[in-house]
Amino acid sequence: MAVGLDFGALADYAPVFAKGVAVTCELTLVVGGLGLALGILCAWVRTQGPRVIRPFVSIYVELIRNTPFLIQLFFIFFGLPAVGVSLGEMEAAILAMVVNLGAYACEIIRAGIEATPRGQYEASASLAMSRLQTFRYVVLRPALQRIWPALTSQLVIVMFGSAVCSQIAVEDITFAANFIQSRNFRAFEAYIAATLLYLALALLLRQGMRMLALVLFPRRRAVR
Repeated sequence: MAVGLDFGALADYAPVFAKGVAVTCELTLVVGGLGLALGILCAWVRTQGPRVIRPFVSIYVELIRNTPFLIQLFFIFFGLPAVGVSLGEMEAAILAMVVNLGAYACEIIRAGIEATPRGQYEASASLAMSRLQTFRYVVLRPALQRIWPALTSQLVIVMFGSAVCSQIAVEDITFAANFIQSRNFRAFEAYIAATLLYLALALLLRQGMRMLALVLFPRRRAVR
């Protein structure tokens, strides 16, 4: 059975896809920054933070990493209003994605921290640096450099996961594709276009993270 593709049918809906791309990029950038910050904080607590807080962070990490993201999203968007906390679509999506990314980033960053040579801690102690100063100035940057490729992959996964947020009417790329195919019934073309847009954004995100790494972790030239 021959399939006649007509991508021209999508031309009238270009603004819908453009808005979807903008929303997906906004979610990725906002969630990426906040989620990584949360992951760093949780990784510090689990490795060097107050012992009384560590069990709570561990419970949070295990709970998030062992439950579906869709359930987490629905709990925040549909469940919280039952206790008087009502969030809009974007706010709920951002909160759910930040909480999700924070848990995964915590474990990735913790692996980088635990790979820090013991001698660096001893050198910091000899300079009378506090534990927080040691973490900030000695441990964190090398740890991030070690696990940067893993963090990059996790951010791409988070961007793809934003497609789930279309289930609560967040107008991202997936929402745009669903909307278009419901109007012109060109589902094959709409989802091919969505696939190509996600592919392009993933490649751009990886390249952006690669360029950011060059800024954050400049290579030192060998001294001759």
